[in-house]
Amino acid sequence: AATTERAAREIAEATGVAAIGLAVDVRAPERFPAALDASRAALGTLGGLVHSAGVVQTVPVDELDAASWHAVVDVNLTACALLVRAMASDLRANPGSAIVGIASLDALVGNAAIPAYCASKAGLLGLVRSVADRFADDGVRANCVCPGYIETPMMAGPLSTPEQRAYFERQIPLGRLGEPREIATVVRFLMSDEARYVTGAELSVDGGVFRTQR
Repeated sequence: AATTERAAREIAEATGVAAIGLAVDVRAPERFPAALDASRAALGTLGGLVHSAGVVQTVPVDELDAASWHAVVDVNLTACALLVRAMASDLRANPGSAIVGIASLDALVGNAAIPAYCASKAGLLGLVRSVADRFADDGVRANCVCPGYIETPMMAGPLSTPEQRAYFERQIPLGRLGEPREIATVVRFLMSDEARYVTGAELSVDGGVFRTQR
């Protein structure tokens, strides 16, 4: 909660735009209405959704149980669907609203170690395309961003040694890992009116990994 509140203050101070920080467990959709009510009270109107909540577990499919599966899918995929449902009236009331789902390079390729993560992120692509179709007549757009190898806490383990870092860098045509702000820039574009003719799309932000053979 403290982190989100601090981020909201920083946004408000830097931009002059109203912001509110709330901590909500996206695995508990019964908490969405109260959080949305608080957001409406603070902001007046809600015209967009970025689903960036994400978790990963290293559990191969032949070792997977229902609890491990749901621990990942409920956050990465189900929560987005239920958030869109909870915000549907807000989005429709604001033509020009936009939705962005943060998918992954792993939505586009398989990975034996993280099948639930791959499935949840691939499912997010399908969900967002369906949302784009459903809300198009209301002037609401929906797209996905597929980050590659980005310097985030989720990558701390895989990047824990120089050798592991070099392994990932060799796969990237641009020769380096991405920075979180490079994802944020693409999200900001997709949420803006500059992307008003973009919907049902996914943009890979991965330094060229997916479209090349390194």
